[in-house]
Amino acid sequence: MLLLGCIKEVSDYELAISLPNGLLGFVPVTQISDAYSELLTKQVAQGELLEELNSLPDMFSPGTLVRCIVTSIEKSDDGRRSVKLSIDPKKVNKGLNSTALAAGMLLSGSVLSVEDHGYLIDIGVTGTHAFLPHQKAKTYIKAVKKGPDLKIGQNLNCLIVEVKNEGRVVCLSIDRSEVAASIATERQNWALSNLLPGLVVKARVQKVAPLGMKLTFLSYFTGIVDFMHMDPEKSTSYSPDQVVKACVLSVHPTSRAVRLTLRPPFLHAGGAPRQLPSQRMGAVLEEATVKTFYKQFGAVFELDDGTLAFARLKHLSKTRKSFKPGAFKEGCKHKCRIIDYSLMDEMCIVSLKHQVIEARFLQYQDIHTGDVVQGKVLSLKPIGMQVKVADGIRGLVPSLHLSDVILKQPEKKYNIGDEVKCRVLECNPEGKKLILTLKKSLVQSKLPVLSNYEDAKPGLITHGFVVCAREFGCIVKFYNDVKGLVPKNELGSEPISCPDKVFYEGQVLKVMVLKCEPQQERLLLSFRLSSKPGPEDKWKCTPKEKQEVKYQIGEIVDVKILKKKDNGLEVSILEDEDNVAAWIPMLHLSDFVATSKLLWHWLQEGDVLPRVMYLSDKGEHIILSRKSAVISAVREEQVVRSFSEIQPGMLLTGYVRNVMPFGVFVEFPFGVTGLAPKVSMSDKFVTDTKDHFVVGQTVIAKVMSIDEEKQRVLLNLKVSECSSGDSAAESFTLLNQYFKELKEIRDLLRKGEPSICELVPGKKVHLVVQDVREDGSALFSGSSVTGLAVIATRYHLGDKNIAPGEKRKALVLHVDALTSEVYVSLREELVKQRPKRVSMRS
Repeated sequence: MLLLGCIKEVSDYELAISLPNGLLGFVPVTQISDAYSELLTKQVAQGELLEELNSLPDMFSPGTLVRCIVTSIEKSDDGRRSVKLSIDPKKVNKGLNSTALAAGMLLSGSVLSVEDHGYLIDIGVTGTHAFLPHQKAKTYIKAVKKGPDLKIGQNLNCLIVEVKNEGRVVCLSIDRSEVAASIATERQNWALSNLLPGLVVKARVQKVAPLGMKLTFLSYFTGIVDFMHMDPEKSTSYSPDQVVKACVLSVHPTSRAVRLTLRPPFLHAGGAPRQLPSQRMGAVLEEATVKTFYKQFGAVFELDDGTLAFARLKHLSKTRKSFKPGAFKEGCKHKCRIIDYSLMDEMCIVSLKHQVIEARFLQYQDIHTGDVVQGKVLSLKPIGMQVKVADGIRGLVPSLHLSDVILKQPEKKYNIGDEVKCRVLECNPEGKKLILTLKKSLVQSKLPVLSNYEDAKPGLITHGFVVCAREFGCIVKFYNDVKGLVPKNELGSEPISCPDKVFYEGQVLKVMVLKCEPQQERLLLSFRLSSKPGPEDKWKCTPKEKQEVKYQIGEIVDVKILKKKDNGLEVSILEDEDNVAAWIPMLHLSDFVATSKLLWHWLQEGDVLPRVMYLSDKGEHIILSRKSAVISAVREEQVVRSFSEIQPGMLLTGYVRNVMPFGVFVEFPFGVTGLAPKVSMSDKFVTDTKDHFVVGQTVIAKVMSIDEEKQRVLLNLKVSECSSGDSAAESFTLLNQYFKELKEIRDLLRKGEPSICELVPGKKVHLVVQDVREDGSALFSGSSVTGLAVIATRYHLGDKNIAPGEKRKALVLHVDALTSEVYVSLREELVKQRPKRVSMRS
């Protein structure tokens, strides 16, 4: 069966695909394409990583629509079914042959190889060679932000531009505006044997029924739209013979039944469904109103924010016997919990079951490091024990953590089905990784949980476990993989000559923090709990670390970009005979977060960046910064070089190190850090700290108080508290720097994308209408906007009726250099308005 799906999650070994009607399917790493499978096989055979083989997260992003085909339905031991899918073009496009190919067709393709002038694309049609020129891929590559080139195995939504030699050669485009404007027509000779999901068609309503409606399209095709896929704003206004735009959702291989959707995000090819805000997942809603009840399927509810949600029959009551249909009449209100979100239906999935509403954990995101959880033993393996914490949440207890002592035969202590009490050592929701411990010393510990280096303040006493005992001392581990060194002289009150004979792997002990450098992730510990940390404690440096320090914090250098990475730039310091390598984190390219991303996007390998400041040395490499405010603070000596220099009332310039639910950690030059609690973060009421600050953001902080014993600094980030007095001058300086950096970006654009530089707000351009969307907005093209996506919203079309192919004059409103999108207006009062001259009078 062919289906249109939306990528929900991406891992190294599979794609989780949201399917219509709330279903979920999985694409294994071996079902991407033939070329990608060949690279996998080659890598396994050679036993080393191949440069040309990219991981699935490097090629795919959640929210992307893909065509897929069902390969099998597997049944697990607990009776659950798993839908296995493939996005391999040879399987998805198996109904097509070279003679059926026609210009204007939209189909799936996968990158086969990278050539000098473009890409060879596998479209799964025997005897046909498909070529994608670089020019037709530029805007797509910029938009997806997965690197400067397409990668072998990358799945593409391809538009056939030209067919040559009776289908033996085809030329393709993945240009977003061209793909979005494509519509399947009768002239493309689609047949039931090769009809593909994702095609946008013009259809006519044939029959309207309570659970959906029947459409005709492409002259002789008929299809079904179920109640979940009608446009929510028009669901009661459909009538026979009405012409609508629709998108093919699925095609059944034997019955040839076609299902379609009328939901707006699917009505232009290459679109993306709306996402659910992360804070809504798991939310408990006191009153959800019944909109419709379907006795065979479930009920549709209206939630507190006006959106619709669906509850399957089994989630309407605890058991089938306790189910009362009368409680689900239109207008009835019920308490429910959002348990999932169907991207393909753009609808929340809710449950009314009491045990689900009251459940402590619903998803991995609900679990935090240090939480004590109840679980059920699922299996015992050599690597450890698998534990079920909740439906859909499983964790691993490594063999080292099955008990306070190492168990040689854990099956004698634990049985399948046993209830166990564990503590969370590490939780990674993105990778669905949950590591637990059963060590009673850790589970029952009342001491603080050490889960990040910022919390490791000198004098802190907590529990840790030994992972290594050698002649130099012990390595002790805590939560979230935080670890530190207990040197030999801190192992006990008496000298210990052979630590490996006194301490063992997995041993839980109380330790005290002597010193911590969070930026370097270096932690010095002691088993002597009476030890007093002080400034005399020194790091034990290896000969490699005792290198001569060539640069001082605050020193200004010029650098050349060696390599671009997702989170920053690898650079070499110019005029240095040793070619010293350094690192500029992306968010240190500017004081302004948005400008940092723009600069990173347009800077190229080989570019020279002047006046960059030496910020710190992490041991492995030097950290540099281009933050103008931070550089000025260091140059003007408005900094503190150690904790002893800090005084309450000081105004210090720094940058956000970490954003936590309870506040924001701010780091200053020379490594001093402080915490701005939630109540001191903003003049506005703070509900979610992440709505106010992001990691890397430049801030001015006021020192509120210091705790010398615990070496803690409390800060205030409220704008009303952090002004030096001359706020107008401060604002002007910031604004001046902002415009200076914008000019720098414009200079970069002139080298890489000159056409976008000519487009400034207020400029009038001549355009050609490409497509009018279902929501009333329009797409345009033109000689002055080549390679850019040009959009006018319904409001900015004014009262004009436009049609594809028409020429129009428009006014540029906004240019987004990051996404290569240009927003224009056709409204006469703007287009005809003459620019005003502003005179400066002394």
